[in-house]
Amino acid sequence: MELALCYSGGKDSTLAALFLDSFYDVRLVTGRFGVTDDWEHAAAAAERVGYPFEAVDLDRSVAEAAAERMLDDGYPRNGIQQVHEHALERAADLDVDAVADGTRRDDRVPTISRAQAQSLEDRHGVDYLSPLAGLGRHAVDRLVAETLDVQTGPSESIPKGDYEAELRALIAAEAGDDAVASVFPDHEQSYVRGVRSDGDADTGA
Repeated sequence: MELALCYSGGKDSTLAALFLDSFYDVRLVTGRFGVTDDWEHAAAAAERVGYPFEAVDLDRSVAEAAAERMLDDGYPRNGIQQVHEHALERAADLDVDAVADGTRRDDRVPTISRAQAQSLEDRHGVDYLSPLAGLGRHAVDRLVAETLDVQTGPSESIPKGDYEAELRALIAAEAGDDAVASVFPDHEQSYVRGVRSDGDADTGA
């Protein structure tokens, strides 16, 4: 069975791929708006972890509307949710049996409700899976430490393989770099450098 997993190159979406690998032919999919080439970071991570990769074109008007909403709100949550839902719709349009993402139990955004999942499945004839939905942050971190080589750090210093970099670029073009810093709070981000071999030690990098 073919599955398209919305992929950022980070630890959560990569761990989700490992969970699903036993049951599906996993294809890692990153949406791009054509604002920047940061999606290439996700492509590089996908190659390192050994999964097929596809970049899917998203509707730029969705990114522009999301950026405007973030500026109006003063925080990114609603805009990120809007873009994630659009990316899942695009993934569901592919020739696949299922779509998935790396959302966790304690994520505030993005989240997919039961009603949204059912609607996506009914309209596209696919299954929606969220394999990390039962896992909290500590469980994810422990599993990642055992299986993945991950670079972590402040969001500004870590490669961004998903649409966040493009949204930041749109906000910067509209309202300047200070607006980007105001909308996006400091947070830790991850970028996957590979899958650990048996016996590899966790360097904490």
